[in-house]
Amino acid sequence: MAKRKRKVWSIKEELLAKSREAMLNAVQIFNNPNIQFKSESFIVLSNIAWMYLLHAYYKDNNIEYRYFRIAGTRRRFDKTKRGAYKYWELERCLNTNECPIGNVTKSNLRFLIGLRHEIEHQMTTRIDDYLSARFQACCLNFNRYIKKFFGDEYGIDKHLSLSLQFSTIDEEQVNQLREFKDLPKNIATYIDAFDEELSEEEYNDIRFSYRVLYVPKAVNRKGQADKVVEFIPANSPEAEGLNKEYVLIKEKEKQKYLPSSILEIMRNEGYVGFGMHQHTLLWQRNNAKNPGKNFGVQVAKQWYWYSNWVEFVKNYCKEHHSANE
Repeated sequence: MAKRKRKVWSIKEELLAKSREAMLNAVQIFNNPNIQFKSESFIVLSNIAWMYLLHAYYKDNNIEYRYFRIAGTRRRFDKTKRGAYKYWELERCLNTNECPIGNVTKSNLRFLIGLRHEIEHQMTTRIDDYLSARFQACCLNFNRYIKKFFGDEYGIDKHLSLSLQFSTIDEEQVNQLREFKDLPKNIATYIDAFDEELSEEEYNDIRFSYRVLYVPKAVNRKGQADKVVEFIPANSPEAEGLNKEYVLIKEKEKQKYLPSSILEIMRNEGYVGFGMHQHTLLWQRNNAKNPGKNFGVQVAKQWYWYSNWVEFVKNYCKEHHSANE
């Protein structure tokens, strides 16, 4: 009888498999009603998931992610007592200039890394409720980046569904969460200190903390009750009158510009000599399409620029081009 050939994985494929499995396990554990060690387990496993994801990205892009020192003209790689290479931990992966992760997503991950240091295996059940929005953002960010780097087939969204709940959250409970009740003092202090360092824009960005408002809704037509949760934009008529202390799901869609639109803006500013060729050279010199710089985004096969890139171009024109030339 012929033996079945064992599938041989590349290092990148093995890293991706471990990364996806770690994140799926993190979500599964957090959603399991029989487990009390939720947040601690989620933080550790999601940390591992992101670390392996970035290792896979660095491997795929020929970026060295092992610790080493230079001895003369040669690299001397750091090793454990038993001779294994020492690979970058997640924090080191985020701090390198080659990191492709956006700044707000980095803030979310750095928060979880710091929280992991503070928890030190303590049982803190109230943290599950208070920080679930940040855990949710971590999951969504992970799914977005793994598909961005390696393709939609690596996404984990198709394996997950909405967790069912047996209780509702009233305003009194929310106020209790806001006061950090039942949290150890060191964790509450850490959360306060970390949030104080964030800008208002970063704090309210769904990539840092994905906050959702659930509103019970009565229906009177067939088919309306098929979905348990309905998402509404913050600026919709339905959202008016809701408690403004909640942060609604926002359509935080950044304004996007095609290169032709940017050139038109520059022409209106008087920089008629700044054309498509100059624009292409400018973004190439500044590596502006690097995802970590957050100057724009690729949708399908088209690249769009954000407003901060438009300001960058405008400042460049002020320094290097005379108006009406």
